[in-house]
Amino acid sequence: MRFSIFYEHQLPRPWDDGAEERLYRDALEQVEIADRVGFDHVWAVEHHFLEEYSHSSAPEVFLAAASQRTRRIRLGHGIVQVPPPVNHPARVAERVAALDLVSGGRVDFGTGEASSMAELGGFGVPREEKRAMWQDAMDAITRMFVEEPFAGWDSPYLRMPPRNVIPKPVQKPHPPLWVACSRRETIHFAARNGIGALSFSFAEPEDAGVWVDEYYRLLNSEECVPAGFAVNPGVAVVLPMMCHEDEATAIERGIDGGHFFGFALAHYYGTSPHEPGRTSIWDDFVRHREERGYSRRIVGAADAPLAVRITEGGLGSLRGAVGTPAQVAELVRRYEAVGVDQVIFVLQAGPNRHEHVCESLELVGEQVIPRFAEGREERERARAERLAPAVEAALARKEPPRRQAPYLIDEAAELARARRPRATARDFRATARTAVRARGRRTMARLVAARSDDRLERRFGPAAQRVFFAGMVRAFDPRMAMGFEGELEFRLRRGEEETPWTIEIRDGRARVRPEPARRPVVSIRIGAADFLRLLTGEKQAPALALDGRLEIDGDIAFAPRVGEMFGGVSPY
Repeated sequence: MRFSIFYEHQLPRPWDDGAEERLYRDALEQVEIADRVGFDHVWAVEHHFLEEYSHSSAPEVFLAAASQRTRRIRLGHGIVQVPPPVNHPARVAERVAALDLVSGGRVDFGTGEASSMAELGGFGVPREEKRAMWQDAMDAITRMFVEEPFAGWDSPYLRMPPRNVIPKPVQKPHPPLWVACSRRETIHFAARNGIGALSFSFAEPEDAGVWVDEYYRLLNSEECVPAGFAVNPGVAVVLPMMCHEDEATAIERGIDGGHFFGFALAHYYGTSPHEPGRTSIWDDFVRHREERGYSRRIVGAADAPLAVRITEGGLGSLRGAVGTPAQVAELVRRYEAVGVDQVIFVLQAGPNRHEHVCESLELVGEQVIPRFAEGREERERARAERLAPAVEAALARKEPPRRQAPYLIDEAAELARARRPRATARDFRATARTAVRARGRRTMARLVAARSDDRLERRFGPAAQRVFFAGMVRAFDPRMAMGFEGELEFRLRRGEEETPWTIEIRDGRARVRPEPARRPVVSIRIGAADFLRLLTGEKQAPALALDGRLEIDGDIAFAPRVGEMFGGVSPY
């Protein structure tokens, strides 16, 4: 069991001058204490526009400041919003790596999609596309950590040319990955992606145990295909917490903060109306907490085991880890018994006072954490050994880092690609042509994949080559030529025989002739079988170039444009 603290940087109204500055200053002092008394992680969230609930829009700044005041505590992004309209993936990779450097390799990289109306609408993220954005961005970001250079990206959500994304993180291949989870389905999602699950659902230990069993079952199955280049097994649960030797004092100090946390969460993630800069969530909380399931009067000192949620007389309420050291330890022990790996305590919440948070951290560090320390490292090593075969198998299913062929930065071409309209289904004729071509490519791909190189070379003689090059010039897109005029030369090898073809571009048109170019801008030499496999997507140009099976002479900076000019995919 590992122990952590969590920051939303909550600030209920009314606000006075300097309130946000005090909030951050106090939080950094609390993190110093947590580091000293034995907490393992501090997690900081990223939220935008969620006034009162979360004033934590730049967690990388807060965590960087915390890194310079601490020695051993790990620094968790809990979470970074990775949809590209919120954060460009390259900026995410750069910030996480920089934080890993200044902290000496102490970063945990939690990720998420965002779900509140305020954030999705504020950044223009379609709710139905945010999961696809997460998956796409995570694949790109983790490749930025390990590829030198990053081989570029071309997806519905991100276009980026090859670049060496620097700095690289201290932890290799990258910091441990986590994802925010609020439902059973997202716990499964975390397991299938081989990453840690940060559960924000205030689950009872017994419910969490069911999730843990399902998480590790999926992690050990063939369904697990890692989102990154390392697997990070783990399930963490979040709980409100305030600890004192006297139970009634713990309740008095901490229950309103825990209740406001839950109430404000429901405000932004439900359908409550909100007027920016005007709505007071605190006032709504005071008026409506009883009817919304945050009854204050049914929470009392009973010297009994703690529960996350309690009910009495038709009223419901949230309790969590608000109690004495013995009560908190007993609750944590129940989570440990069902396999939860980490408890994350929320102390800085609602109106909770800084000095009470500090006292609670000291008390937990003195009387709770030591109860779980003995044998912890040995148990974690044993778990890692048990999971090692499943982890190895999962990583074998992950597509490895890509190798980028020589590439020169070309600002004009890269800007043209970035501005190029994406294909739509509005033009029926264009869609029909696209479908026909797609069917043709699929048919061709099946034929090519089923044949050896020798057989392909025998079939792909000059007559067949003429058909292919005629198709290329028909697909020529003058917009992607960007004013280029000149000759492109292709030399296709079949055994000892080499057949030259020249495509000449003049006056916005392309023409082909079966002869060497007189003054080629680019000359491409490739085996006929490899050329076919390149056309069908079975082979990739960077890999062929690095293997010496594709030779490019002439203007190397211009070469990546060639495929796009004839209707091909982006070179990245």
